[in-house]
Amino acid sequence: MEKAKMTVDKDFTIGEVDKRLYGSFIEHLGRAVYGGIYEPGHGSADMQGFRTDVLEMVKELQVPIVRYPGGNFVSGYNWEDSVGPVSERKRRLELAWRTIETNEFGFNEFVDWAKKANSEVMMAVNLGTRGVDAARNIVEYSNHPEGSYYSDLRIKHGYKQPHGVKTWCLGNEMDGPWQIGHKTAEEYGRTAAEAAKVMKWTDPTIELVACGSSHLGMPSFPDWEATVLDHTYDHVEYLSLHQYYGNPDHDTPTFLARSLEMDRFIDTVKATCDYMKAKKRSKKTMYLSFDEWNVWYHSHENDSKMDPWQIAPPQLEDIYNHEDALLVGCMLISMLKHADRVKMACLAQLVNVIAPIMTETGGASWRQTIFYPFMHASVYGRGTALVPLIQSPKYDTKQITDVPYLEGIAVHNEEQGEVTVFAVNRHLEESLPLEVDLRSFGKCSLIEHIVLEADDLKASNTATQPDRVVPHRRGGASVSDTLITASLAKASWNVIRLKVQ
Repeated sequence: MEKAKMTVDKDFTIGEVDKRLYGSFIEHLGRAVYGGIYEPGHGSADMQGFRTDVLEMVKELQVPIVRYPGGNFVSGYNWEDSVGPVSERKRRLELAWRTIETNEFGFNEFVDWAKKANSEVMMAVNLGTRGVDAARNIVEYSNHPEGSYYSDLRIKHGYKQPHGVKTWCLGNEMDGPWQIGHKTAEEYGRTAAEAAKVMKWTDPTIELVACGSSHLGMPSFPDWEATVLDHTYDHVEYLSLHQYYGNPDHDTPTFLARSLEMDRFIDTVKATCDYMKAKKRSKKTMYLSFDEWNVWYHSHENDSKMDPWQIAPPQLEDIYNHEDALLVGCMLISMLKHADRVKMACLAQLVNVIAPIMTETGGASWRQTIFYPFMHASVYGRGTALVPLIQSPKYDTKQITDVPYLEGIAVHNEEQGEVTVFAVNRHLEESLPLEVDLRSFGKCSLIEHIVLEADDLKASNTATQPDRVVPHRRGGASVSDTLITASLAKASWNVIRLKVQ
């Protein structure tokens, strides 16, 4: 195969990588909470019922922020149902996913869990069935020290110190007809702006995320963004993006090219934000929160057959394979390529529900294939993202043309004295020779070359075979002064770590 080349220069920067780019998501959906992060009676459960085997895996991922409690769930969520004595909490019909919500696990429990996971909380408020009043009240309950009704109620519930939740989502996917309380862009924009005002009057230190389009294919995209920002630009710090991809037709070359669509999605939202900045003569730059992203399609058929009104049924339990991990790696690279504007992101979700971590209720837990690229990016992708000048052979698919076989990015961690190259070889049959020119860094030495590969693109990890697809450190990259040479295995995710002088 023709050689690929990447050139990076430490002075040609994209931007600082915000650690919150490696966030995740827990919704009251399926077994994400019950049987996932929380299972009293499990052999690994701590005194609060949190599964410590899951907590240890979450810590491996180094997840800095977790979005909660939804998702579609939040648009019918009465936060007051989830606090106070568990024996007094109300069981509710949960209409978004047609289950029974017991509220045994609620807001305070999640804050406790997040602390144990070394994560911050990204809390969403209900702008579907509720609105401005409930939004300000939950901020008061969470963050006000004492001396008001809701802050004193928190203290009564056993939490003397404020939770100090600093990041809040103004609803979820309000452009979607499937959403409880679905709104037009005008309706949502006005409601979100008013909620934002009173939430910040309650606690001026918080940051807010307004809802962008639910996905790239929405017919209202990007008019929705422009209208919403017309109302909210002065009140929020972030605009959200959501996107999932699947491969139901088993067209892997097209599937692995979907991250190019993700690039265009981000670029269009950035342009819309900048248009509104110019329109409003604002000095503020609007940042992006890609707070739902992943591969999602494997479980659709099973979910369509599920009986309603169960408690924590096994919904959205995609079993991920090797090609899914490759696309997740490409999507991570896409976000790093936009690190100047994408400052937060949430892999949706964290446990059991379209997740990198799976559990058996009462039993084992294991890492799915997508666990590994996410972990590598989170652990080694901290620092400054560098502009990747890439020359690569390309291919065409039925839907997408000029797809480079090489997808790549480099991140410079000056504090650690390291450069990490993340690279995916999209070619399904051949290895890809690669040169990386680090001309501005001086002499470099190789720390390791990690590879995730599999002979079978459909290979998955399961409870009985948890290590079928796992990374190895036999990548074989070599370094001569500032030039890296490597052969990227076919259909592989690669992490090349270097020490710089």
